[in-house]
Formats: sequence, structure tokens, C-alpha cells
Amino acid sequence: MPNVTPELRDAALTSKAWPYEEARKILARYPDGKPGGAPILFETGYGPSGLPHIGTFNEVLRTTMVRRAFETLSDQPTRLIAFSDDMDGLRKVPDNVPNREMLAEHLGKPLTRVPDPFGKFESFAHHNNAMLRQFLDQFGFEYEFASASDYYAGGRFDDTLRAVLRHYDKIMGVMLPTLGEERRATYSPVLPISPKSGIVLQVPVEVVDADAGLIAFEDEGERIEQSVLGGQAKLQWKVDWAMRWVALGVDYEMAGKDLIDSVTQSSKIARVLGARPPEGFNYEMFLDENGQKISKSKGNGLSLEQWLTYGPEESLAFYAYREPKKAKQLHLGVIPRAIDEYWQFRGNYGAQPVEQRLGNPVHHIHNGPPPEEALPVTFGLLLNLIGVMGEATKEQVWGYLTNYVADASPMRYPALDALIGHAIAYVRDVAEKPVRRAPQGVEVAALERLDAELAALPDGASAEDVQNIVYEIGKTGGFEQLRDWFKALYETLLGSSQGPRMGSFIALYGVANTRKLIGDALAR
Repeated sequence: MPNVTPELRDAALTSKAWPYEEARKILARYPDGKPGGAPILFETGYGPSGLPHIGTFNEVLRTTMVRRAFETLSDQPTRLIAFSDDMDGLRKVPDNVPNREMLAEHLGKPLTRVPDPFGKFESFAHHNNAMLRQFLDQFGFEYEFASASDYYAGGRFDDTLRAVLRHYDKIMGVMLPTLGEERRATYSPVLPISPKSGIVLQVPVEVVDADAGLIAFEDEGERIEQSVLGGQAKLQWKVDWAMRWVALGVDYEMAGKDLIDSVTQSSKIARVLGARPPEGFNYEMFLDENGQKISKSKGNGLSLEQWLTYGPEESLAFYAYREPKKAKQLHLGVIPRAIDEYWQFRGNYGAQPVEQRLGNPVHHIHNGPPPEEALPVTFGLLLNLIGVMGEATKEQVWGYLTNYVADASPMRYPALDALIGHAIAYVRDVAEKPVRRAPQGVEVAALERLDAELAALPDGASAEDVQNIVYEIGKTGGFEQLRDWFKALYETLLGSSQGPRMGSFIALYGVANTRKLIGDALAR
């Protein structure tokens, strides 16, 4: 936690950065603190019917950013619960897991009672919960994990479950108008777990004794009386969400735009139960490269592991922070820009006044000032260098960097060393392979002129010196527009449709190596 100075707190009270805007909602909720000095409770939800994906991580990250922003505004204590809805029945078999035939035999059962298709954990839910915790721990989140199955079975929800039964008719009055005619005929806020099949039943229920938690329902033609307490039933999820808010005293929870109606209904139910719904906001969904919503069961979009293969954690956090109410595509192609934009904001941070710092994404990614290490080259430039080199090792890339950065070494620039590893992987696995074309028309003379002027450069010429030469050739070389010259350089020398600032690239790749590229291009 950064040192919260009066200047920082004053700036946070008016900052337009979205985490501070959200945090001020909570401050307005409890201007004098939560009764009894209780911690402000933040919650995130996870449905472990499929493997965790970036959307899951994104929600915990954004909620953490709001939590940290609130701690800048107030000295009130806080907690964050990452809640797993692992008592849900398995509705369908995910596409991206093994042993799908085995899972199909357990459809309808609570996820904590479905065997782990990976054969590693007590249940499918335990496997997916472990994956979630492993990643959240890796990223350093401060949270408390909570399991719906543990809370139901352990009695944590029993008092609120009794309240649901007492207000059964009012809750039905909230939910039934939102349902179709066929669904209304069988809907019940309470889902008993069959003592015969172990399946979470979607059947009408009768409240027999609310205070005792007793209900009746039909199971395979037989009338069953059974308690809802101690894990023998769960709630339909909108009712379950509201019950959880009430039972735990949740003060803040965000949700995706696709859940706006659910937030509305759950908020009404929370009020029926005598509580105030939490604060929160609705973020837009991540989309895959085809514009489809990312789904745990489909496994489309990027996995956490994929992003971290080709980019550092900070770049993922940066991408999640930006424009949370705008739908964004999430695919391998967005990673390089996210990396370079993160470093651009990070480089600006030190010279900014406090008001601008609070609006800088890196402030929220690092919960204060970022590490002081600078980045002497962009990730895009690394990609271009490695793309021209072909297969490359870290040591070879560092060899080129000594042309450009006097004190270049992994010890001096550890973040750059990590980025080189990501860049090598990205060029190897993701980037399109270079396809260089032959120069045409005025391009031939322009390249010959560039070769001659590079040959005449003195040793130690700067990237700016080279850029001036390139720029002058583009202006006087007969091109209709300057960008036509740069496009020709990218396509004939680099084999791509776009590329880096050529002065920087030539200084990095070396004049002699660049002249060889030019010679190869002219010989085509």
C-alpha cells in the first residue's frame, strides 16, 4: 500500500480514474464507517463449471483496483472474498476437458460431487478452484477464497436460508414476472438436492416450516420432506446471489454487462430480505478475435497461460484496466500493443503531478509508483529485430542491443531480458513469417541512395542521424506520400506491412546488417 499523504487523498477524492469513482460510491455508502467497525467487504464470483479464463482473473483484478482506491480514500478496513459457486449443478460438459463421457454421467450433480476429469483432485470443482487460486496467488492478489459447498454445508447460510423461506412468496413475486410461461410453472427459488440421485432438482417446492428450514417436493414420483439447511439444498442463482450478499454483508461486487438484469433482480431480492444491495458497476465483456463472447465452456479467446507466454503480467493488467465499459477483443494480436502502451505510461509516470498519476493505469497496476527500471527499446522493435534475425537466442538479441544501448545487459535491464524471451516466443509461435517483395519503380533508386548514405555514415552515428537520412530520402525520392516510402521499407526489408521507426531499427540491427538487407532486396 502506498503512503497515503493528504495530497494523495485529496487528489483521489476528485480523480476521474474509474477505480476512484467506484471507491467513492462505497465512501458515500458508509460516510461514518461500517457499523461496528466491520471491514468493507468486496466480493468476486466464479462459476467453476469450466476452467478459469482471463475474464475471471479480470474481475478479481478490477475489484482489487477499486479496493486499493478505497483504501486511499479511507482508513476503514477491507476484505476481498473470491467466491466459487461450486454447488451449482453441472449443466453441460465443457468442450475443453478430457474424459467428457465420464462427466456426462454426472450431469445435474453439484460440481463438488462431480469427479475430476483430470484425475488430480477430489472433484471437478476442486480442480477448477485450485487453478483459480494458483493464478490469483501467482499474481499476488490479497483475497480469501470461499466455497459455496463449504458455506452451505457448514451452516454459514442457514439463517438467511430460513429468511428466504419466510419471504418465499415475495421472492416468487420478484422472479415470476421475469420468466416465460413454461418456466413459471416449475420455478422455485430453492433447489433441493435429491436424496436418491444426488442431482440438483429443478422442481416446485412447498415450504413446510420456514423456521425449521423444512420443505417438501416430489422426487421420482415420491413426496419428500427435507431440510434446506446444511447443504441439502441450494438456491436458484439470482436468489443465491442475493442471499450471499445478505448473509455475508457484501458491500461491493461488479459484474459483466450480460448480468445487468440479474443484478436488478438480485438487488430486489436482497431488499426483500431486509438488506441493502452492494455497490458495483457493469463492465463490458471480452470478445474473441471473431467478436464472440469468451466462454469457459467453449474455451475460446486467450487462456491465462497463453498471455503470460507472450507478455508479462503487467501488460495483461494494463489491458484489463483500460476502458472497462468498452467491449474489447482479446486475442494474441493485442499483446504487443498492450506491452508497449504499458511501458509508455510507465515512462510518463515519474514526471507527472499527483493528479495525473492517479489517472495513469500503472498507478493502479502497481498500487502506487511503478518500479524505476526504464525500457530502452520497444517490444515492437524487438519483434522486428527477431523477425529479421529468424531463429534467435536471448544471447544473440543482447548482442544486437549493444549496438543501440551502451550498457545493455540482462543484469542492468531484467525487465527487458524477460521481454526478449516473450518476443522470441511471439515471433516463433504467433507472428506471420516475413515475406519480402522486390522493390519497384522509384523504390529501387531510393534504396540505392539509402545504402550509399548508410555507407558514408561515421562510426557511432545515432538513431536520430539515421532517421534524418531516411526521412529526407522519403521527401525527395519521388514518392507521392512519405508513408509510401516507409511502407516500401517495411515490405522490402522486413517483409511486413508495418514496422518500427527505421532510424531506431537500423541503429539496433546495425548499419552493416541493414546494408545486407538492402543488397538482398535489390537483388530480387
